[in-house]
Amino acid sequence: MKRNSTIFYTLIFVLLCSSESWARERRYFYEGVRGRGMGGAQIATVNDETALLINPAGLGKLREFYGTIFDPELEYSNNLNSMNQSSSITEPFSIGGIKNTLDASRDTYYHAKAQIFPSMVSKNFGIGIYSSYLLDGEMNTAGTNMDVYYRSDLALALGYNFRFFDGRIKLGFGAKIINRIEVDNPLIDPTGALDLVSVGATEGTGLATDVGLIMTAPWAMLPTLSIVAHDVGNTAFDKASGLRLTTTDRPATVPQDVDVALAIFPIHSNKVRSTWTVEYRGLLTAKDETDKAKLIHGGAEVNIADIFFIRAGYNQRYYTAGLEFASERTQFQIATYGEEIGDETTPREDRRTVFKFAFRF
Repeated sequence: MKRNSTIFYTLIFVLLCSSESWARERRYFYEGVRGRGMGGAQIATVNDETALLINPAGLGKLREFYGTIFDPELEYSNNLNSMNQSSSITEPFSIGGIKNTLDASRDTYYHAKAQIFPSMVSKNFGIGIYSSYLLDGEMNTAGTNMDVYYRSDLALALGYNFRFFDGRIKLGFGAKIINRIEVDNPLIDPTGALDLVSVGATEGTGLATDVGLIMTAPWAMLPTLSIVAHDVGNTAFDKASGLRLTTTDRPATVPQDVDVALAIFPIHSNKVRSTWTVEYRGLLTAKDETDKAKLIHGGAEVNIADIFFIRAGYNQRYYTAGLEFASERTQFQIATYGEEIGDETTPREDRRTVFKFAFRF
């Protein structure tokens, strides 16, 4: 076992030190506050309802049936405090609503995200409804141009997991019906019309399929390998349109991809456990990245009596941290992380904060 632990930690060190430059931001369908606090690493450690969106094989870790009634999650760039003082933010997810804020804080990055995921899950099965709003933007120095990315997703998610060899192997399948509204426009004229259609919004509905595998060795610290194939066969938003926005253009197709992760779960005492994980994302799309280190994530969590959780991690050369307090019915989480919004020659960190409160039955 000592030899296996040495190999694991050596792999983590090699992965974290394997690059020298940084690429622009990659956006994923879902990122949870727990994973944010652990450097973005999540596919080998997820063990709650978010497994429906992260890794359906994680449904095999659930112990009982429960439902999440209310679980709002709010994420924002730490720049927003100073930006709001310069010009009040009244509509955080409206391009027109943040124009004056961007104009008053030129060359300052704006990021806001909100999501909610009411769901019902049990061991090996789950269903949920996911809704999210995301808006990123920046005004150039001259005030003549806005670079904006907007996304609104409404999805129905289902997942099922099969357990083999007393749960040492978990094979999960997930499906999501997603209606998406998307704007990806780096050349918006702030003096023109700023409604979604005018700035080039696309809208459509697609079916996304995920397959997840978790393999756990029956040894001390439970060394675990996890592999997830996302958007199998590519996810095209061409199944239906006009549900929430009238436009003839469809959102960009999401290419299929594969993530892989390793994790261990040491037990330190009757009430103290920890989790250590490292994750490499985008095995199939890595060729599109100028810097492969953009795909590396790593983190750790200390669990005290299933009530207090302390998290830390590494995300794109920036530190992450998080805390959680959980009771039988409620859960409060907070995390901070750095996101790379520059490129490999001119790195820029956007420091962000994430809050989540959940009520379960």
